[in-house]
Amino acid sequence: MESILTYPRQVFRDDHELLRQTVRRFLDRECRPRQAEWDREGRVDRETWLKAGREGLLCPTLDSAWGGGGGDFGHAAVIVEEIGRSGISGLGFGLHSDVVAPYIARLGTEAQKARWLPGCVSGETILAIAMSEPGAGSDLRAIRTTARREGDDYVIDGSKTFISNGLNCDLVVVVAKTAPDLGGKGVSLLLVEADRPGFRRGRKLDKMGQEAADTAELFFEGVRVPAGNLLGEENKGLGYLMQELAQERFVIALGAAAKLEAMYEETVRYTRERIVFGKPLLDMQNTRFALAGIRTRATAVRMMVDQYLAEHLRRRLTLDEAAMAKLFATEELGRALDEMLQLYGGYGYMMDYPICRAFVDSRVMRIYGGTSEVMKELIARNL
Repeated sequence: MESILTYPRQVFRDDHELLRQTVRRFLDRECRPRQAEWDREGRVDRETWLKAGREGLLCPTLDSAWGGGGGDFGHAAVIVEEIGRSGISGLGFGLHSDVVAPYIARLGTEAQKARWLPGCVSGETILAIAMSEPGAGSDLRAIRTTARREGDDYVIDGSKTFISNGLNCDLVVVVAKTAPDLGGKGVSLLLVEADRPGFRRGRKLDKMGQEAADTAELFFEGVRVPAGNLLGEENKGLGYLMQELAQERFVIALGAAAKLEAMYEETVRYTRERIVFGKPLLDMQNTRFALAGIRTRATAVRMMVDQYLAEHLRRRLTLDEAAMAKLFATEELGRALDEMLQLYGGYGYMMDYPICRAFVDSRVMRIYGGTSEVMKELIARNL
């Protein structure tokens, strides 16, 4: 296939590339054959999560004391990239491993980590984070879910929406106001087990794409959790969220860059084989010019993302750099997918073709993790 890059990538080591081969084999063997079933069911089956755990593909950066691989973010990045390249839809591994588990690993007490992290690594405990609400998406200060202290418990009331892993999750990091009068300074993070009385899952949300992703509503009606389920310190939740959001947004950028490259390669192959007016579609100037522009922009995305990946491996990636990576990678992906889909004609509108699935699955990448408009606001703060 026609690769985007004309130079070798320098950011990964040999152990990262060995993991890449394991991930590719797993996706081909365990995931690709199940895609249609997952789409029908609206979720990924639990056995696949357990198999991923046995292969060491969940929470690869967690310390070996909790069952993790003790790897660095490069190992996590390899998994994110390969899922992005594969076109497999609905896997919630990245959210589980690279977004939610780090909250527990960084903020959790030794007792909390010993209780939950081994199950996160094995796939027995699937994680979700409940931030967005019907009236509060990007503006987390506007959340209305509350957690009031009653003796040795917190009592949680409220509702959340657009929650990834919402149907499968066993443990949820819930963002709630423990001091509503303090606004954004009164937000806390609480660990809520899915079998708690008063916790209820709503409907599986009907989305434009990612049919196999179990995105759901969650409801909390007088849910009691022990005070020991508080993650970190009370009323410091918003600060904790800001610290972890850089990685969440960068993970989205990583996936977008990989998907863009994969779809470019697939489109070059298709245009070489597709005969229109007696010659390959690629022989037409419009096609060559369109793909030349896409290759140029995709190379720029890759160079930015790899530079920031190297910075993140040194723990130096800033919040606004992560915002720039997410903004640039996802916007360029959306633009390129639209241009490439056009080259397929009517076939581009058929879900049998990878370009169609990529088009509908990827639209949300400019929304979740913070909209493109929010990314621009974050970047503009440092002007």
